[in-house]
Amino acid sequence: MNGFKRVVVTGKGGLTSLGDSWVQISENFRNNLSGIRYMSEWERFSELNTRLGGPVDNFTVPSHWTRKQLRSMGPVSRYAVYAAERALADAGLLDDPSIKDGRMGVASGSSTGSTEDIKAFGNMLLNSVAHGLNANSYVRMMPHTTAANVSIFFGLKGRVLPTSSACTSGSQGIGYAYEAIKFGRLPLMLAGGAEELCPTEAMVFDALYATSLKNDAPHTSPRPYDTARDGLVIGEGAGMLVLEELEHALARGAHIYAEVVGFGSNADGAHVTKPEKDTMQIAMQMALDDAGLPASAIGYVNGHGTATDHGDIAETQATSALFGEQMPISSQKSFLGHTLGACGALESWFSIEMLNSDLYVHTLNLDEVDPRCGALDYLREPRQMQHEYVMNNNFAFGGINTSLIFKRWS
Repeated sequence: MNGFKRVVVTGKGGLTSLGDSWVQISENFRNNLSGIRYMSEWERFSELNTRLGGPVDNFTVPSHWTRKQLRSMGPVSRYAVYAAERALADAGLLDDPSIKDGRMGVASGSSTGSTEDIKAFGNMLLNSVAHGLNANSYVRMMPHTTAANVSIFFGLKGRVLPTSSACTSGSQGIGYAYEAIKFGRLPLMLAGGAEELCPTEAMVFDALYATSLKNDAPHTSPRPYDTARDGLVIGEGAGMLVLEELEHALARGAHIYAEVVGFGSNADGAHVTKPEKDTMQIAMQMALDDAGLPASAIGYVNGHGTATDHGDIAETQATSALFGEQMPISSQKSFLGHTLGACGALESWFSIEMLNSDLYVHTLNLDEVDPRCGALDYLREPRQMQHEYVMNNNFAFGGINTSLIFKRWS
């Protein structure tokens, strides 16, 4: 690899509306259990048309977290730290003093910080009062709150790479962490993303006529790639991976789940919300070039699959143009909704689990593929397959495109 370091995944952790372990989440996937529900909490917002969301209900912080630690963390950071703690424990590094000597960094992001604190600052501007504001309000609302809180909570002194890029926050976090290790900057990184569910996020897409209005049938939406899809559903959660330089992992006898072999990221440079299939395809090709692989090496593509009209069409046409109609594709957003800053990390985690289990998750609610979508092998039920390489793609507002390639470890 021309002197570059090899990068492997040695820990994984996450939190979703369908659970916080792959055993639990995958069982729900297999049983076609949706994490989407009617959000009665949003009924007070009369101008918000959608009432659907994928919340993490009944989350409680671990009992060993201290009050002092919690002060700087809104829900989005609590989710990120929770996922990071599970990933570090999974990697056997949670109590390892070596992670605190500068060898481990963090690459993490979210679409925004915690909105309760943003609301408090807005209240100050609107009503000239500082009610609800305190010394930690900004820390909880700042765009890099997840990366900073993960670093501080675990005493990590390596580089911090905040990735607040909406739907690519998690995948950019993994990609930039991979590059930091690949180019020899440090041997260990915590990488991923998180999001907390807020009606303002639903309103963002509502204003674009891009939210699902199947309020009376929550489990029938979202419907990625389906001809009857009517928009996305917002979810929440967090995903974090421990990335490690291969020799460092082997030296400490770490369990290796997969190797990160390719990352591509670019920009459409055209429209802030309308995706461009040509640059999406280029991002995937960049990941292939980085990995030194032909398109034929990829066995499965984990699609972005938001269930929006333009997004689904552009993404699948780009994927089909590069890989052909035989490429299997599916989207876990059909189960969890669009978790925004978390989705790239969660879907990378799921991709690794599917790669290792040889059982690939289907797209829920996909009854009839939209003929305008690209010709691909759309998974409508779980499928047993064995592949050496899988790709995970994510695309965000601002025209940001990412593609990651994972290799089976054996």
